[in-house]
Amino acid sequence: MDRIFEVSKAGHSQILIGSLQVIAAGVCWGTLGIFSTQLGKLGFTSFEITTLRVVTAGVLLLILVPRLISNFKNLTVKEWTSLALQSLIGVLGMTLCYFFTVQYVGVSMAVALLYTAPVFSLIFAKIILGETISLKSALLAGVAVVGVACLMLGDKISLNVGILVGLLSGLCYSLYGILGKKAISYNHPANLVLFSSAAFSGFILLLLPQTYHTYSTLVSLPNSAILFVLGLSVIGTIAPFFLYMTALKKLSATKASVFTIVEPLTAIMLATLLLNQSLKPLQMLGVGLIVLATLINAIWAKS
Repeated sequence: MDRIFEVSKAGHSQILIGSLQVIAAGVCWGTLGIFSTQLGKLGFTSFEITTLRVVTAGVLLLILVPRLISNFKNLTVKEWTSLALQSLIGVLGMTLCYFFTVQYVGVSMAVALLYTAPVFSLIFAKIILGETISLKSALLAGVAVVGVACLMLGDKISLNVGILVGLLSGLCYSLYGILGKKAISYNHPANLVLFSSAAFSGFILLLLPQTYHTYSTLVSLPNSAILFVLGLSVIGTIAPFFLYMTALKKLSATKASVFTIVEPLTAIMLATLLLNQSLKPLQMLGVGLIVLATLINAIWAKS
């Protein structure tokens, strides 16, 4: 009996650690809007900001290559394909769509649309991973989405290309977690999934002449521009990707996707404090619902 209790206690401890890791990842991801906005003010387009984020992260992650050579040799074609799709859809696709939406409809709207991801995650987790959609997960995702809707409705909106691309960013974001969970199921170490997340997309971007023009522009700007890029790549990319991939060893993809809902909360709070953007009453209600969904999920954390 004591042995069973110890195993159960250890399991709950792992779930708690995984939950905290995802929450920390969400906070890090929440800084993306701040760094991308500052780079946008310096004249960079959404595509150029995407390039700076992904390629810089990929270069910094080359430090992991010596440790991963043995893993590379053991990968099958199917596993390479899975890792490539996660990078191209979940990282490059999501980043392009998100930064485009930021410039088209603003940070608050962009992050709200990005967080339609929990709904897409429920669907793809069922289709790709065969995970069961529990009533609790569906209800929590529903509460979170209502919160996101309140954030959106805090401003006057109309259906346009920015809204549609924003929804596409949510779809791509959900696939990042789902395909990451699929990669983890192959027993790949978190470092491998972290490296591949940026490597495939970074390689594609390095084939484009515009990438080199973007970096030539960067070095001609004040040092603060380089600091923004490092923040975008280290705080907003490498750190959260590592935390999230590590957490997926302890949590289901569906549960992890709900915990990352702290990202829009972080993004909006930072926008309020650093960019002097005010929250309207309906948006405050949305933030409250997002926090409520996160807290309930944390209290009821079970795998």
